[in-house]
Amino acid sequence: MDAKVNQSQDRIDVLEELLNERYSVRAFLAKEVDRATIEHVLTTAQRTASWCNSQPWQVIIASGAAKERFRQAIYKEASGGLGDDYDFTPPREYVGVYLERRRESGFQLYNTLGIARGDRSAYAKQALENYNFFGAPHVAIIHTNEPLGIYGAIDCGAYVSNFMLAAQALGLGTIPQAALARHSSLIRSHFKLPDDRRVVCGISFGYADNAHKVNNYRTSRARVADTVAFVEE
Repeated sequence: MDAKVNQSQDRIDVLEELLNERYSVRAFLAKEVDRATIEHVLTTAQRTASWCNSQPWQVIIASGAAKERFRQAIYKEASGGLGDDYDFTPPREYVGVYLERRRESGFQLYNTLGIARGDRSAYAKQALENYNFFGAPHVAIIHTNEPLGIYGAIDCGAYVSNFMLAAQALGLGTIPQAALARHSSLIRSHFKLPDDRRVVCGISFGYADNAHKVNNYRTSRARVADTVAFVEE
């Protein structure tokens, strides 16, 4: 019995370590990840649970010259103020505690980079780094089938989480990017996807540049008491 308890503790310790270590990397080294490691991440993430085991995620991974062509195309559209054609409706607005958390996260980023509060030009310049993939050598595009609707997207969200944890376990850094989905039409056209594919998000990944100051802050998490209600009677 004690051996089973110890084994369970060891397993949850590993999961907690990965969850606590993972963060959104905003500066990557140019070093590419070898194909075997990428495929290990993908094989692990493929075990993600999904509605009726539909496994709706499809993944495009652009690297090397293909990534650079895609970067140039999406950066040009974003920097020109074009796009903004999400396949899934983004949040209408952030209010209350959700707005507070969003602001806290944003100000942490800007303070770390030395961007003055209210400097909208600097905010916009930093936001455009999404379309440079923060220097990552690889970018994954996650897309799903239109008839599956929001539940296909939810399953893809679970896949994204597991992709990031698997990458973390293998020494890689990641950042999930809803910003890329603002340009869903461009993505479909660039990668020649069928019209029934719906873009969920992107994930830029590679090796984190630990010397860059932007990777030195961490966001907070709400307490369980703030997010969970126990109903027992």
